Amino acid sequence: MTNAKGFLNRNQLKYLVIVAMLIDHIAWAFVPTASLLGQVMHVIGRLTGPTMAYMLAEGYHYTRNVKKYAMRLGIFAVISWLPFSYFERGYIHSAFGVIYTLFLSLLAIWLWDKGKCSVLWKQLGTLGLCLLSIFGDWAMFDVLYALIFFRYRDNPKEKWISFSCITAICCVSMLGNEPIWSGLFQLGIFLVIPLIQYCYNGKSGSKNPFHKWFFYVFYPLHLLVLGILRWVVFA
Repeated sequence: MTNAKGFLNRNQLKYLVIVAMLIDHIAWAFVPTASLLGQVMHVIGRLTGPTMAYMLAEGYHYTRNVKKYAMRLGIFAVISWLPFSYFERGYIHSAFGVIYTLFLSLLAIWLWDKGKCSVLWKQLGTLGLCLLSIFGDWAMFDVLYALIFFRYRDNPKEKWISFSCITAICCVSMLGNEPIWSGLFQLGIFLVIPLIQYCYNGKSGSKNPFHKWFFYVFYPLHLLVLGILRWVVFA
C-alpha cells in the first residue's frame, strides 16, 4: 500500500536511490566516516539498500517472468564482483555488491511465495540465503527487508514494525565501531519509512527500457571509476 498523493513514481524513486548510493560510495572512498560530512553523506546513503529491497519486492510482484528477473540479477552480480571488490580494498577478493544480495533476496521471496515445502524448510532456506549474503553489500539485512516488504505488502503497520525491528538490530550491530558514535549514520535507515510510505505513489512511470537497464550498467561502472580514483589517482 502506497500513498496515491506521493510525488515520486517508481523510476524517480530509483534515480533518487542511485544518487544516494553514489553519495554514500563517494563518502566511503574519500571522506572520513567519523567526520560530520561523512556522517551526513552516509545518512543519505542509508536510503539505498532498504529501498532497493522494496523495489525488488515490487518488481517480483509485477514481473511476468521471475526466472528472467533472477537471471538478470545473477549475471550483473557476477559482472559487478570485480569492480565492487576493487572499490572496497584495491584488489580482488571475495566481496560482491548489492546486486548479489538482491539476487539472494529474490530467491528468498520466491521460496516463500512458490516453494512447495514446510514453513520450517522455508525458514532454514532463508537462513541459508542470509548466510550466503555475508559476501555481499547490505548482507543479511536486505534479504530480510525484501521478505518483509513482500509478505506485508498490503499491511503497512506490520511492514513498518517489522522493518523497524530489523533496523534496530542493524543499528545496534554498529556500536562496536571506533569511535562508538561513528555508527550513528545507520539511523538514517529509518528515513526509508517516510520515503516509501508518503513520497512514493506506486506508479511505474515511463516504460522506456533505458530506465530498466540504467542501474545495471551504472552500478559496476561507477564502482570501477571510484575504485580507480581511490586506489590509483589519490592513493
